[in-house]
Amino acid sequence: MREIRVRDLDYLKLLSRQFPNQEKTCVEIANLSSILTLPKGTEFFVSDLHGENEGFIHLLRSASGVVRSKIRFILKNEMTEDEILEFANIIYYPEEKLEQIDFRNKDTYEFQKVTIMRILKVLKDIASKYSKSKVRKSMNKEYVYLLDELLYKDIDRDNVKKEFYYDEIINSIIDIGLAKRFITEMCKLIQKLAVDTLHVVGDIFDRGPRHDLILDELIDFHNVDIEWGNHDIEWMGAALGNEVLILNALRIAVRYNCYDMLEDGYGISLRALNDFAARTYMDDPCELFMPKMLDENKYDVVRPSLSAKIQKALAILQFKVEGKLIKKHPEYGMSDRVMLERVDYNDWTLDVDGKKYKLKDRNFPTIDAKDPLKLSDEEELLLKSLKASFVHSRKLKEHVKFLFDKGSLYKIHNGNLLYHGIIPFDKDGNYAVFKGFDGKQNLSGKSLLDYFENIIRSANKDVKMNITESDNIDAMYYMWCGSMSPLFGKDKIKTFELYFVDDKDVQVENKNEYYNLYQDEKIAIGILNNFGLSSSGHIINGHVPVKVLKGESPVKANGRLFIIDGGMSKSYQKSTGIAGYTLISDSVHLTIATHKPFEKGKYNTPETLEVENIAKNGRLRVRDTDTGLEILDKINDLKDLLEAYRSGLIKEE
Repeated sequence: MREIRVRDLDYLKLLSRQFPNQEKTCVEIANLSSILTLPKGTEFFVSDLHGENEGFIHLLRSASGVVRSKIRFILKNEMTEDEILEFANIIYYPEEKLEQIDFRNKDTYEFQKVTIMRILKVLKDIASKYSKSKVRKSMNKEYVYLLDELLYKDIDRDNVKKEFYYDEIINSIIDIGLAKRFITEMCKLIQKLAVDTLHVVGDIFDRGPRHDLILDELIDFHNVDIEWGNHDIEWMGAALGNEVLILNALRIAVRYNCYDMLEDGYGISLRALNDFAARTYMDDPCELFMPKMLDENKYDVVRPSLSAKIQKALAILQFKVEGKLIKKHPEYGMSDRVMLERVDYNDWTLDVDGKKYKLKDRNFPTIDAKDPLKLSDEEELLLKSLKASFVHSRKLKEHVKFLFDKGSLYKIHNGNLLYHGIIPFDKDGNYAVFKGFDGKQNLSGKSLLDYFENIIRSANKDVKMNITESDNIDAMYYMWCGSMSPLFGKDKIKTFELYFVDDKDVQVENKNEYYNLYQDEKIAIGILNNFGLSSSGHIINGHVPVKVLKGESPVKANGRLFIIDGGMSKSYQKSTGIAGYTLISDSVHLTIATHKPFEKGKYNTPETLEVENIAKNGRLRVRDTDTGLEILDKINDLKDLLEAYRSGLIKEE
């Protein structure tokens, strides 16, 4: 044993409170050592969920097709394909599917018994790669005894009494009317165990109908981390009080007809906005602002004609507030994006790099040509009202706290590097250098992401300290669309041109050089090395949809980099041809699951492609993971404690 220093001895004394004698210490060492031999837990990587709550929740509950594959493998001799589909949907949606069955009817007795037995078979298989302790901790406490008996006591077919014992347990569950609840608990346990760790590589928000319901699901999930995307930062910044991002988030929500999310999900009142828009643009058809009706609202149905007026009101107000923020911060280098000051209100043209473009819309009743950024008194009151709704939304605060607690700009896990957007490069193929907002630093690669993460977290701290006006909160806007933001990945955001200029060339947002380089294996390895990772690691990236219809593959850089944004959002699916990806890392393979557009109750199992055998000796074990290293550290500490007991340095209880 190494010599124990005073500081180490103090730590061991604290550890002895948990393990007060040699016996308990030895038992814990044995327990932890056995965990190291278990297969590595299955990790799931998803990105760009974009509010598609039904599709995402289905993928989570089905483990991107893994659960159905297990069912087919285990029960293929007992069930047809149609029966397997129906059985799988019970596991995914137990409350909903079981509601259709009368459990009090004796005619359903056999169904109840067979269903319990079949679900137990699937549960046993999925639970087999975990320690009993971990499985028990995942159970509902009320059902630990029953599940423990049925999962871990094998039926000896030669022992009639034992077979009778297990049969009686199941019979009694049915007889006392517990079957429905018991089946539901088993299904939920399967859902928990099928996905050991979930990595969400950015962009939970915007476009789809209910990102709030996705976050509710993630908060309840047992082991999740989030790598922030630009749309996440947009809403995080809005919740912290950044007025430009509040207006931007509202504008996008209205554009995609997400009223249920705003009013039912977050309790954001739109009454003042609706009244202002209807009155201000009463005779304006607002044709350039017609919403994209991808989903129907259940609670807050707004006519498309009114939505168009609301969106235009938000856009004009956003361009005003945005212009003021850009002028306040010349260090952002975005002075050419003060768009309302680039309009000639005499001939209704927009100046872009010295060239004039005719505007498609000339009705701007709230704009003073002499001072285009000035807010009217009504606009001032409206902005104040909208800001209050955002910053005081209890549900939004809960969600943003979760995003700060579980999120980061990037994550290093099990030798892989996860980030949503890009690592900025210059046109010469080198890391782009950012001088910082003070102009005195040289930031690139990892140091650049660390710098921006510090700003994001500082913005959150400012709000906690009741500092509501700060450079950090302002800079959340730069995270959304700044040219050196690793979340944006383009030179400029062209929202104004997309609305008002009928010229596709002037609407182009030029991508960072990263997108010309990420196919290069040397570049990918260089990024891994820059973050302290080995060349055998992987980069897992989202942000830009993979256009499968055009032959694009999610696998880049000879398998060192994966783009897993496959277009879960309905707005992308016409160009991608699919509905997203899940990257699955189990104890043997890296596998990409390609999602089909989601249709509830139908065949939604993704197509899978194994892209790499990652096992070193047949199968990766817990000892080969980051969790394994943590367990080894704890084992070493416990061995030191054991030696301290044996040498008399610490007395046993």
